[in-house]
Amino acid sequence: MNIQTAPVAAPDFSAIKTRQQTAWASGDYAVVGTTLQIVGELLCEAADIGGGQKVLDVAAGNGNATLAAARRWADVTSTDYVGSLLARGRIRAEAEGLGVAFQEADAENLPFTDAKFDAVLSTFGVMFTPNQERAASELLRVCRSGGKIGLANWTPDSMIGRLFKVLGGYIAPPAGIRPPSLWGTTAHLNLLFGADAKVSATERKFNFRYRSAQHCLDVFRTYYGPVHKAFAALDADKQAALEKDILALFNSCNIAKNGSFTAPAEYLEAVVTKN
Repeated sequence: MNIQTAPVAAPDFSAIKTRQQTAWASGDYAVVGTTLQIVGELLCEAADIGGGQKVLDVAAGNGNATLAAARRWADVTSTDYVGSLLARGRIRAEAEGLGVAFQEADAENLPFTDAKFDAVLSTFGVMFTPNQERAASELLRVCRSGGKIGLANWTPDSMIGRLFKVLGGYIAPPAGIRPPSLWGTTAHLNLLFGADAKVSATERKFNFRYRSAQHCLDVFRTYYGPVHKAFAALDADKQAALEKDILALFNSCNIAKNGSFTAPAEYLEAVVTKN
């Protein structure tokens, strides 16, 4: 007896991307993003960014890698699909007197010619694209042969990777979409880039530092788009349950001994050299 199953529909990447864009535009990610500046600095060192290089920052947010590269006298183009975040990056660049070009752009459809850049960077940005293969292909396409793609991605077991698992228990992720934290594994980066590039990766830790676990939750709930939108989508009882689960996660990660909050979060710093 033949058992026929209905074909699995392909994810509607366009609709998913629209919802993601709305989420990241909510709250004010820049409040959280500015605390991550050291990651951009370390990534630029790892990718050996230097003066005169043409550098593209993809899904740049409010510009951590952008500013780090510009401080090294690179010619930087900063892109994101959320215009309000680019505006925050522009303010930061102007405050430091850094010349940076800002342009709204979709990481899965970059509006640049092939091999235009010496280096392409992304810190906790491109990892959230719904079509992962397409995004990786675009990073490779706009990078010249011998150029470098520098990435900072949260690992699956990091505090942020676990936070998204908690959120997924309340707001189901889109069907057919793989976890963004896969970008935080060397094996997955090899699948995405390995045929056309050499992947070198180092696991690092970023310390989230807040006044308390509750303070960290309050900041994320107010300003971090995915958390902000999750709370807004739930009724009061589920909001209380989500708050309890996130606080439990944050407390389990807290290593501070003085009543404050210090939570190491693992991320993968990867440098992908294009063949």
